[in-house]
Amino acid sequence: MIEDEPTELDERGTRCPHPIIELGKFARAQKGRGVRVVLLADDVAAKSDVPAWCRLTGSTLVSVSELADGSGTRYEVQL
Repeated sequence: MIEDEPTELDERGTRCPHPIIELGKFARAQKGRGVRVVLLADDVAAKSDVPAWCRLTGSTLVSVSELADGSGTRYEVQL
């Protein structure tokens, strides 16, 4: 079975708490667990906010990586 590509939320250029608010809105709109989402953010607060949000919601932070062009960080989350 081929897994669907994760939805991408590009929140570069927004500041705390906006990236987490948008991640939460997306999560609430989903009809079940197991959905993957990629959050792109350049706000330094996201480096601590995303892992904390995952712990609070029971989601899994699958990966964190810096974008190759230096424009921010890529957070892959499984809801």
